Amino acid sequence: MTENILDNRPVSIDLQETENNRALITAIEGDNPDLIINHFPGLVKLQAPGRLEINRESVEAQLGRLWETHEFQMAIVTLAGNISEWDEDRIVISWGPKVEDDEEDED
Repeated sequence: MTENILDNRPVSIDLQETENNRALITAIEGDNPDLIINHFPGLVKLQAPGRLEINRESVEAQLGRLWETHEFQMAIVTLAGNISEWDEDRIVISWGPKVEDDEEDED
């Protein structure tokens, strides 16, 4: 029961509101049907229950060019949740386990 409550807690990302990020926001909206979007001056808050996905293919379709997931770092201001998955095809924000940083493993 506790696990189910944790799974449904909202996760969110705040993005700078720029021309390039509008395409990113549209792509995220398409991939997350339960997404709630709130606009603030210069900032857009995207919130979803339990899980939020950003898919490279969706972003590329909206931008009309190649997009690498590391470009997401240029758009994000803050997030609520853990980065549970981050590879060349997808970023997942959830309350699941965090992605381990490779540099920390070398210590």
